[in-house]
Amino acid sequence: MATPIEDLPIEVDQGEMQTRYIELGDMAVRHARVPAGTDFGPVLQGLPDDRCPSPHWGIVLEGSLRLEHADGTVETANAGEVYYWPAGHTATSAGGAVFLEVGPVAPMRQFHDHALRVFG
Repeated sequence: MATPIEDLPIEVDQGEMQTRYIELGDMAVRHARVPAGTDFGPVLQGLPDDRCPSPHWGIVLEGSLRLEHADGTVETANAGEVYYWPAGHTATSAGGAVFLEVGPVAPMRQFHDHALRVFG
């Protein structure tokens, strides 16, 4: 099954921030566009340890993301780079970013359901 990104269901649509989310088999896919100054910390509040419960495999298409792991280590993923992030992370984007990530359905859905409650 192939689906154009613009046809993926919208998860969050808040001004310059838009995420799209779909579950395909045992995996879920999220395409996200976040503006400069994005801090994922507030949306993660209320999840276990106030961090993302899902591992992600992905690619940064534009911009960059600064990631902080549960153990305190920090890394940056830039446009054109693929990444693996284990569960228990949070992120920011100083200049904005567009990225595509894939992860197992159950924890990806946990974040999805939480984000829908936060953004109403």
